[in-house]
Amino acid sequence: LIDLLQSPKLLKHRLLLMLLYGCGLRSYELCNLLQSDVDFNRNSLFIRKQKGKTDRYVPLNTMLIRGLKKYLKTESPVKYLFNSQLTKDGLWQPITVRAIQWIIKESRSKVSTKKKFTAHTLRHSYATHLLEDGLNIISLKELLGHAHIETTMVYLHVANSGSSLKFSPLDTLYTA
Repeated sequence: LIDLLQSPKLLKHRLLLMLLYGCGLRSYELCNLLQSDVDFNRNSLFIRKQKGKTDRYVPLNTMLIRGLKKYLKTESPVKYLFNSQLTKDGLWQPITVRAIQWIIKESRSKVSTKKKFTAHTLRHSYATHLLEDGLNIISLKELLGHAHIETTMVYLHVANSGSSLKFSPLDTLYTA
């Protein structure tokens, strides 16, 4: 996964992949991000009502913050966090889902793996890794923007969490 995230040469492309994985975003959520959705004071990203019909905030880690600040300073995007093309009227369009798919495909071709990565794979990995690191299912539901807990419960079956380990209560009663 690290190789995939580091494979693009362009900072913009690396940030796209890191936001998909590091914030658990859906492709179309990433496309619709405005510059104003990035809150450096709170280290968070605002995701507007989308599929789950609820607004949500997701945390940004320090590496993403550094990268986004550098990107905004050097690229100076207009309105959207990631612009695509200008219309005939001179209006900037957001990056497209198709462009994100292309970036992932190009990045995948640069790493030695037989695994197929998609934007949803990165979102799925985000959820699974958070559960494995001990995040509770309710918090994960909110981060993913799921309307129903049943949707989030799917990740419990794939997460290799420590809670599935079998042990005796005596193991935790006497600590060395």
